Amino acid sequence: MTVQAALTQADTGLDASLSRLFDLLRIPSISTQPEHAPDCRKAAEWLVDTLKEIGFEASVRETPGHPMVVGHVKGPEGAPHVLFYGHYDVQPVDPLDLWHSAPFEPVMVKGPTGDMEITARGAADDKGQVMTFLEACRALKAADGTLPLSVTVLIEGEEESGGVNLLPFLEANRDELKADVALICDTGMLARGMPAITTMLRGMVGEEVTITCANRDLHSGMYGNAARNPIQLLCDILSDLRDGATGRVTLPGFYEGVPVIPEETRALWRKIGPTDQEGLAPVGLSLPAGEIGYTALEQTWCRPSCEINGISGGYEEKGFKTVLPSKAMAKVSFRLVGDQDPEKIRAAFRAHVQARLPADCSAEFVPHGGSRASIVSANMPFLPPALTALEAEWQHPAAVIGCGGSIPVVTEVQQALGMDSLLIGFGLEDDRVHSPNEKYDLTCFHKGIRSWIRVLYALTGNAPQ
Repeated sequence: MTVQAALTQADTGLDASLSRLFDLLRIPSISTQPEHAPDCRKAAEWLVDTLKEIGFEASVRETPGHPMVVGHVKGPEGAPHVLFYGHYDVQPVDPLDLWHSAPFEPVMVKGPTGDMEITARGAADDKGQVMTFLEACRALKAADGTLPLSVTVLIEGEEESGGVNLLPFLEANRDELKADVALICDTGMLARGMPAITTMLRGMVGEEVTITCANRDLHSGMYGNAARNPIQLLCDILSDLRDGATGRVTLPGFYEGVPVIPEETRALWRKIGPTDQEGLAPVGLSLPAGEIGYTALEQTWCRPSCEINGISGGYEEKGFKTVLPSKAMAKVSFRLVGDQDPEKIRAAFRAHVQARLPADCSAEFVPHGGSRASIVSANMPFLPPALTALEAEWQHPAAVIGCGGSIPVVTEVQQALGMDSLLIGFGLEDDRVHSPNEKYDLTCFHKGIRSWIRVLYALTGNAPQ
């Protein structure tokens, strides 16, 4: 059998592959919203049925939260064994009025570049990416009746809601899930038509804080100035998280473990990456914020960050109400690099808040996940053949890049299974991930399938000795 036979199968079966992707996209598997728990289970069951169609032994695995999906196919004797990871859950869709079409009714539209775009929640993150791998396996099986190596598939349903059950699941099923390398398709390319493998990922700490002052909402005319306003207090506390002159985070010890990136690496990134203006222009901006002295690309690939992701309190409906609220809430995230310790960062944030509270006010905290940053070694034996395979498909050298996002599974796979990961994805910067009108280019979906076919073949000649 040749690679070309499977590639031809992927080409001729593209319409059917799209139909299956659309079926999965129609399931509103929003893991953060309890009312969608049945939809998360429906998505898991749909994936099990799909894996069985391809020839996997597959099942739904229960967790204290949303279920996992696990599938296995045995490859030729002596071939490598890979663990593929993805997630079937998606982000909430609000604000709904900004969508051009129903979020869970996928449509195909022509984008600004002339390429067709698949628009739906989860199109890029992560259902479209997951399906590139599953459809590659389908094409391989259809062409030759088998896969060139052994494959275990693990698809979770809580990546978008903290993933608290993933690490315990990995540890409890270590013997079953252990492989030579993990393949993770939840990242993007360097640019349109330019494939990449992500080797640097930031970690994350998520915190929700609620400040309470008075024991009930108050009339602002009767109590204004005299009673503490929790929204004002919260804004003051959040403002103190950054130094206005330098953009640096002010938490004590925050930069412990942050590595210094070699100047030659920074020079390479400036050569292959977009300028500040080019990188920010698609979102309507032109001037980088954050730390002084670092490009926008460096700030997302190799520098830690602190962001306010949401803030609320008082009267938020239409119209006006002169209320002095009792409570105010904010959601804050920290992206971590190098050896930064997520629990130390969490403790420092809570101490920062508590130190600024008046004696008659209080704060409550809710954690929303925490993970360390991760780096894939340049000496990992599966990296060179994967880069070569991507170059063969896209006819462009594959780059080794960083990513501003956080994918805790990389660290957890290393911790629980002792395995390195290859992060190969086909998303683009303009995919509007987590935003209204999320999309995934048809070319990325099609060539993503073809890329995985080439990668799986390429890895067969590079089993660890």
